[in-house]
Amino acid sequence: MKGVFFITKIRIVIADDHAVLRSGLKSLLNSSPQFEVIGEAENGFQAIEMVETLKPNVLLLDLSMPDMNGIDCIKEIRSRGLTCPILVLTMYDDEEYITEVMRSGANSYVLKKSADTELMECIIKIHTGKKYLNETLSQSLLNSILYTSTDALDHQSPYQILSTREREVLRFLAHGHTNSEIANMLSLSPKTIDTYRSRIMHKLNIHKKSDLVNYAIQYNLIAL
Repeated sequence: MKGVFFITKIRIVIADDHAVLRSGLKSLLNSSPQFEVIGEAENGFQAIEMVETLKPNVLLLDLSMPDMNGIDCIKEIRSRGLTCPILVLTMYDDEEYITEVMRSGANSYVLKKSADTELMECIIKIHTGKKYLNETLSQSLLNSILYTSTDALDHQSPYQILSTREREVLRFLAHGHTNSEIANMLSLSPKTIDTYRSRIMHKLNIHKKSDLVNYAIQYNLIAL
């Protein structure tokens, strides 16, 4: 019909463990014809699953979530080859957090206290392939780059050594689940899980369950 046009909305998944905050963000974004919230996750595992299945245009991610924190969620998403732009929305404004988040593969870092003035602009920018930091956070990141030595590549990192499935199994093992329980959750056989377990321990040169748990804790694969 002549004169009629349609707006292609930016499809968004919100990942935050606080239901009230998710609800507020959803209402704010859905009030604009430019945005559509298509999914809500309360932890990192759900966020990864929704990025894979729903294929949003932008993931809105909190850093402090149960089971898997935001930084490890970003690393896991990027390690799976998923390119969805990630906007971290958090209360933490120190340089270390900003630096680690951006190095992990996020596209933007926005403070919750500034969400009402920056959030929508930021989503639009990263949706078009840009990175976004406001002037204050940009200065903090620049200071970190100038005055902090770059970390050497950690060859013991699970993101260097283990496959996606092996990291998934390791998390469940470290949480204390049995082979049968893990098999049921991943729709695999207990024998397959046992094979993964042996492969993980061989790759990490770990021989005791307690050391496996300690490794998972060291690399923040599980939350304490």
